[in-house]
Amino acid sequence: MSEATGAWTQWPAPAKLNLFLHIIGRRKDGYHLLQTVFQLLAWGDEVRLRRRPDGQVLPGASGFQAPFEEDLCLRAATALKQHIGSPLGADIELVKRIPVGGGLGGGSSDAATVLVALNELWGAGLGVDELAGIGATLGADVPVFVRGQSAWAEGIGDLLTPITTQEHDYVIVDPGVHVATIELFQAHELTRNSPPTTISGYLSGAVVEATNAFEPVARARYPQVAAAFDWLGQFGRARLTGSGGCVFVEVGSTQLAEEIVRRCPAAFTAHRAQGVTKSPLLDAVERYRSSRSARWA
Repeated sequence: MSEATGAWTQWPAPAKLNLFLHIIGRRKDGYHLLQTVFQLLAWGDEVRLRRRPDGQVLPGASGFQAPFEEDLCLRAATALKQHIGSPLGADIELVKRIPVGGGLGGGSSDAATVLVALNELWGAGLGVDELAGIGATLGADVPVFVRGQSAWAEGIGDLLTPITTQEHDYVIVDPGVHVATIELFQAHELTRNSPPTTISGYLSGAVVEATNAFEPVARARYPQVAAAFDWLGQFGRARLTGSGGCVFVEVGSTQLAEEIVRRCPAAFTAHRAQGVTKSPLLDAVERYRSSRSARWA
């Protein structure tokens, strides 16, 4: 079956870690002002897409494993379709690996992949800034996945500066609890006045308190998260990503990471992932464009 009549295509939707997350204030509208580093990973979900000629945007036969991601993927496709006025549609399937509600950006990454991939499949030709603008209407974390590079983020997470990160191996532990982000943002004990830092200060290591403002709140309110911290902390400095509940640690080698994963208690689920500066989604776009050029040569 040719692509024009609906061949399935596969696109990565990588997870992210927050290497630190400080809240430095609030805007007048109540939104919190953040500083964080988004570390993209060479691990995550997979989005499968098939172009439809009838204009419908539908979940594929296998459906979705999580309603939230289903909604966000379909919303992303619909938003792009409306933006460009495309007569085309798509079938969308999701292979879910990123834990829902874990602070790894799964739903946002899935939406970003839909935007980026359908931009190619529909021949829309939008630039990254325009795609990121559409993504911002779907969620504050969507643009970093659209842009496809690990980044320093400020504002509400929407002001991005690409940075080169060290491609460390990480072990991520999912304690199996869905942390309610809104609950943590509303917590009275949440620290909201951390002193601002700078990119150079962070990269130089001069910033000692590169922590996550949500860590003490999540540990106090979710015993499973606290237990994950306690277990993973024996292998290094365990950190929370996003508002949780997944916890991660940087390790020195792939072999050590795999050993930690094997030793993970049955109460948790562990994953090994490598940090990357450039998203695997951008590599997939390059391969797709190359294959199209070769077919038309």
